[in-house]
Amino acid sequence: MEHSSMFTLDQRDARSCLFKRANQQIRISICSEQLIRVCISNDAPLARRSWAVNRADDAWEALAWSVSENSDSTRIETTKLQVNVAHADGRITFNNLEQQPFFSDVTPASYNADGWVVRKQIYNSEHFYGFGERTGWLEKTGQHFLNWTLDPEPHHSPRIDNMYATMPVFMGLQPNLCYGVFFNTSFRSSIDVGAADAALLSLKTQGPDLDYYVVLGTTPAEITATWRELLGAMPLPAYWALGYHQSRWGYDSSMTMQAIADELRARNIPCDAIHFDIDYMDGYRVFTWHPERFAQPAQLLQNLARDGFNVVTIIDPGVKTDPNYAVFAEGIANDYFIKRADGTLFSGYVWPDDSAFADFTRADVREWWGNLHKKLIDAGVRGIWDDMNEPTVFDRPFSEGGGNGGTIDLNAPQGSADERTTHAEVHNLYGLLMARSTYEGLRQLRPNERPFVLTRSGFAGLSRWATLWTGDNSALWEHLEMMLPQIANLGLSGIPFVGVDIGGFFGNASPELWARWVQVGAFLPFCRGHSCSGTRPAEPWAFGERTEAIARAYLSLRYRLLPYLYTLFYQASTTGAPIIRPLVYEFAADPTTHALHDQVLCGSQLMLAPIVRPGTEYRSVYLPAGEWYDWWTGERIKGSQHILVHAPLERLPLYVRGGAILTLGPVLNYTSEAPLDPLTLDVYPSGTSEWTLYEDDGISFDYEQGQAATTTFSCVETEQTITLMIAARQGSWQPALRTIVVNLHSLPPKAVLFDTNAIEWVYAEGATTVSFADDGLAHTLEVQL
Repeated sequence: MEHSSMFTLDQRDARSCLFKRANQQIRISICSEQLIRVCISNDAPLARRSWAVNRADDAWEALAWSVSENSDSTRIETTKLQVNVAHADGRITFNNLEQQPFFSDVTPASYNADGWVVRKQIYNSEHFYGFGERTGWLEKTGQHFLNWTLDPEPHHSPRIDNMYATMPVFMGLQPNLCYGVFFNTSFRSSIDVGAADAALLSLKTQGPDLDYYVVLGTTPAEITATWRELLGAMPLPAYWALGYHQSRWGYDSSMTMQAIADELRARNIPCDAIHFDIDYMDGYRVFTWHPERFAQPAQLLQNLARDGFNVVTIIDPGVKTDPNYAVFAEGIANDYFIKRADGTLFSGYVWPDDSAFADFTRADVREWWGNLHKKLIDAGVRGIWDDMNEPTVFDRPFSEGGGNGGTIDLNAPQGSADERTTHAEVHNLYGLLMARSTYEGLRQLRPNERPFVLTRSGFAGLSRWATLWTGDNSALWEHLEMMLPQIANLGLSGIPFVGVDIGGFFGNASPELWARWVQVGAFLPFCRGHSCSGTRPAEPWAFGERTEAIARAYLSLRYRLLPYLYTLFYQASTTGAPIIRPLVYEFAADPTTHALHDQVLCGSQLMLAPIVRPGTEYRSVYLPAGEWYDWWTGERIKGSQHILVHAPLERLPLYVRGGAILTLGPVLNYTSEAPLDPLTLDVYPSGTSEWTLYEDDGISFDYEQGQAATTTFSCVETEQTITLMIAARQGSWQPALRTIVVNLHSLPPKAVLFDTNAIEWVYAEGATTVSFADDGLAHTLEVQL
């Protein structure tokens, strides 16, 4: 069938409509009532493999949708949205059912020697968030983003463009409407959000087709829930991984490692993990131990484990090109390494100087690489830290001072015979696929223990395999300030388990900067102190007694909050909700939150408003609608206002949302030191509210077979009473025997009843406290005012 210059509906099946004209075609796939995929190409077949997508277009639940045509266009309609395809030029427009337009073409998609481009309308009062790992502030209008992983120059500025990881995932917010876009290309691409033209958003890719998903919702939570389904769910982490991690490039011997661990315990600074940087290796050969400085690794790790420390070792993708080195020899023998276009081995400079690189696009190579971790696992290593996996290749040997230079040849062939491609397509995926290889290897080697994989690079969908940290930041106040919007935007891009190097990797933090940083870092999903070789020591005690005390206090608070934080991880795993959330996530209808970058929510119940400037002890804090409690004073404050807050160095401005039921545990030095006893409920009444605590064994995959428990707490406040209802525990997992302590923040009570019977209570510092045995049954606590 010949096609004219007009687009016509050529085929329709149960999930899609295919439009064709001469030399171009458009497939609109209806994944769900809210999620649409658009694929535009010059040649068949249309859809390539989707490296990041976890759920194929035809794997979604069946749904009803309709198609109608007139002389000008074809309309596809679901119960949530409409997609219109113009016959004349293929322009695609989107509307909700109230005919409010969003993400609609201004000019049709076009192709030239540089690849594909399409330009979309930016509407009045529209705001944009996400875009993966970006510096700068929260709202991203007026910026241009390159999607290309690299190791950026040290001390990067707030306006640097691309960095270590790339997630071409973003969110648009209009009044009464929210939508998300996943730009499904792994080739070098860019997104221009009104930088070149304030009215236009442009998608460009050097790939052979234009491919993107659009999801419509009314709230940001609907968008992140869809990313979880499309890009894959984050598995629950090991409970210990939520603790504090201590790291430094420069811990260069077993003696040093043991001394750091001893100091942490002696000073009662909570910590669950110690990271071994590249110095533990023999000549920077991955999967080896230095024969003198780390002569007995199993004994060292056994000693550290006895004191409650889990060891995480760094692994880089560069394999030293040494024929006497078993990993290199095996890789050569089995053709596991990337070659140049002329068939010779690709090698480049990294830490061990000349190095080869595994081809992680191949399943057999991923399996081989995963199994290489056995030597580390057998010694007692509990987690792996994948670094340099953008992948970075130095401009000259490290032994000659080599630094950032380049990457693997873009024309280097990669992939198995039936999926042959070049590095140009998979460069952005290298970190993702290395992390996947590591995760799958650890799960194979230790089948019923949840792997911990930390990575510097990645792509959309990374959360299935690894935790992300934002790379080599600096000990600068500017980096402290831009940390929160960076982490918040990663959460909106489908990456909830994320953190930064507390205190900054490069440079020397002042005691004041490190104190302010650890206050915020204690609430981040991934909490690690890390610093660069050659800088001054940066452990919590290195900054003097005052900063050490601040670190101890806030890390101890983190450990008390672990039952709350772990439940947030459960929510992220099951609903896609970020752990650190910008205020706009929960209060999208409030314009004051749309560009607010220096306040964030930790889950739905806690709000941080940190000090991010030197010598500052006061700041303005915005309280959104509702009621809020000052964490430190217990003061109950009406929302929808700005307040001036005093925050001396020891105090992070911290607020509890009215209605919160915070679940806390005891003070611990490490997560496995003692069971969760008592379980403390800090209740902050405001109308009617509810919270469900999630629990399991924190280490195995038994939760996947239902070995878990949930307990729902609800609170109702009236003028005369505050009633806390504890539902019967659900699920087959049983906690150890424990006591429940309730701190109910209210006016002094006249009487307190437990299941209609009087119970002893104490009132102090604005809270009524009672305690009772947790028997897993339903109970009611009534406080009469």
